[in-house]
Amino acid sequence: MTSYTVLILLVAAERVAELVVARRNASWSRAHGGVAYGDGHYPAMVALHTGLLVGCLAETHLAPRPFQPLLGWPMLALTLGAQALRWWCISTLGPRWNTRVIVVPGLPLVSAGPYRLLRHPNYLAVVVEGFALPLVHGAWLTATGFTLLNWPLLTVRLRCENKALARSAPPAAPATPPCSTC
Repeated sequence: MTSYTVLILLVAAERVAELVVARRNASWSRAHGGVAYGDGHYPAMVALHTGLLVGCLAETHLAPRPFQPLLGWPMLALTLGAQALRWWCISTLGPRWNTRVIVVPGLPLVSAGPYRLLRHPNYLAVVVEGFALPLVHGAWLTATGFTLLNWPLLTVRLRCENKALARSAPPAAPATPPCSTC
């Protein structure tokens, strides 16, 4: 078993851990009135992300290429950075994080952790991992295919999530009336 195969199996195990956390968090969200959105695109997302891992293994076994250190090591660093960012998002959102779009009405948007810097940092992790993980071992067809297929899917997902968050936002505080003595 090659080191790259071990890496892909570790990422697959990480995905299983994500699903366990997501299932627990979905129960929490539903218990707090959470509403699910965008279930229609979820199967495509699961298939694409599964395809990424399968493609990494298949391409490197069917079209073996030598490990290129000048490409492979930086891509490994990006892959590990994407994983770190993903788990930073998960820990920051706590029980509100999910692989599905489930929003608990009335909760304010999270503005801590990576959400101080980006509105959707988890999707940055997805994009980076989608091209970096395959390129660790030169699987450029998988990197290209995932990136091209992920782009429209991510567009749908972002629209769905933004609409869900906007619908579920807490009511705005009443505006302060203008000062009558000023």
